[in-house]
Amino acid sequence: MARFLGIRLVQAVVTLIVYMTVTYFILQAMPGDITILFTQNPRITAEVRQELAYRLGLDQPWYLQYLNYMKNIFTGNLGVSFSQYPRPVWDIIAERAPRTVVLFFTATVVSFYIGFLLGRIIAWHRGTRFDYAATAAGVTFWTAFYPLLGLIMMWLFAYTLQLVPLNQFITPAIWRDARLSSNQVFGMMLANMALFSGLLLVGYGFGIPRIGTVSGRVLTEIGLWGGGLLATGAWWAQSGLARYALDILSHMVLPVATLSLVSFGGSMLLMRDSMLETIREDYVMAARARGLPERTVRDRYAARTALLPVITSLTLSIGFVVSGGIVTETVFSWPGLGLTLLEAARLYDYPLATGAFAFTGIFVVVAHIVADILHALLDPRLRVVGGEVTAAE
Repeated sequence: MARFLGIRLVQAVVTLIVYMTVTYFILQAMPGDITILFTQNPRITAEVRQELAYRLGLDQPWYLQYLNYMKNIFTGNLGVSFSQYPRPVWDIIAERAPRTVVLFFTATVVSFYIGFLLGRIIAWHRGTRFDYAATAAGVTFWTAFYPLLGLIMMWLFAYTLQLVPLNQFITPAIWRDARLSSNQVFGMMLANMALFSGLLLVGYGFGIPRIGTVSGRVLTEIGLWGGGLLATGAWWAQSGLARYALDILSHMVLPVATLSLVSFGGSMLLMRDSMLETIREDYVMAARARGLPERTVRDRYAARTALLPVITSLTLSIGFVVSGGIVTETVFSWPGLGLTLLEAARLYDYPLATGAFAFTGIFVVVAHIVADILHALLDPRLRVVGGEVTAAE
């Protein structure tokens, strides 16, 4: 396994170098001179323009500029934003990226869970009315024009029913007297989410599977979720920051719901097709022949193997959150990394655009490595030999 991980890491680094090289030359091939941006900005003095030109290495040959660009990428020095001068690019990415990651990670988990549950059920009851209805709903949402669906959701739930805010990240009127900034409260929410996720991971990974009875597992799950939610609510209530956290959460409802509606259809249809192939396997037929309950055969034998392509698709989709975030964050005016990348391209802010592209590339490469590792570990038909994944005998 160590050799397998080492080979995958080397491949990831080479892929990232190729990706950043292509990105660099595409930006260099764009029409116009980057130095014009300095002269057009009245806030940047002549001395500062010379300093910026020196720091960016614009007075050097192209190959030296390329080498400096690659060195800065791998050392984390992404320069200064032109459109938000003199703010560092890394500072902007550190502020915007968590908003995008949380938004899409939440929507991906919700859509995956719903798609997985419905997919295995409709595959097991193929040909029923429930199968036809769920498949039609999944295909409808999966092929829906996403911006139009987002506008319909905003018109129905925000404008007509007024159940949730229309767009943006916060409601400014609520935050006038806040003692903490929205970024600080959002950071506390991320820490809270990480603790709660860790609690669930420990419970589902080590505690619940060892409980022998179904009723015992159900009661433990209820206690785990209920205790965690009560502890979280009590902490936010005594901190006096609950109304601010709820304001941010209320702004997440519409984009998360819209993304989940679009994505759950893909997970459900993929899980359904994978289950239909798996239930014809010999080991599933053998489990049925042994007289095991249908639910046990479905969940323990068929769904476990059928889950592999769905997990691969889920992992890879997480890596493309930034590219998908451009449309989502523009429709809902969510100030994340996707909207930042669009604004940087529109304002010719090359350092900020390059930094956003670098973050996207690293995120996609890491997602591919995670997908490779999960596939090698979970698929019983594969095994790792000498750093390569081969079919098990």
